[in-house]
Amino acid sequence: MSRPQYILLPVNSVFIAFSLGVAFLLNLVPWGRTIGVPDFVAVTLLFWNIHQPRKVGMGIAFLLGMLMDVHDASLFGEHALAYTLLSYGAIMIHRRVLWFSLLTQTLHVLPLLVGAQLVPFVIRLIAGASFPGGEYLLNGFIEGLLWPIASALLLAPQRRASDPDDTRPI
Repeated sequence: MSRPQYILLPVNSVFIAFSLGVAFLLNLVPWGRTIGVPDFVAVTLLFWNIHQPRKVGMGIAFLLGMLMDVHDASLFGEHALAYTLLSYGAIMIHRRVLWFSLLTQTLHVLPLLVGAQLVPFVIRLIAGASFPGGEYLLNGFIEGLLWPIASALLLAPQRRASDPDDTRPI
């Protein structure tokens, strides 16, 4: 293995709640129906489901999904179902994903993110909404591109040394 191995500090539960809250607030920004705007809650939820599956589970995913359904005034439960399935998939593969580099991790999480976009898409079609176009699923690919950035930002507080020392290599 040529890449350095970091010993991460334990994550603070307050930081997890803060990051999910910021992601939720970013989703509340009135982007409109702009194509290409990622679902920040899905990316952040996926990150914490992979890195801390015991602290952030499917219950939190369901709760955030219900909040997004209320905010979007969409069919009640479509985001809740999408986030719960996303959380389930992330928890199922979390041990495997952490062994890979960020690029390979992106390839592993990309189907989960596209699937999370596909669930509300299919639910709306079944409910009788008009076809929004295939570019609606582009958001899942854009979220996949955000994975390395989200990983760097959300792991940064854990990489700091708890007791900095110039003579210690780690």
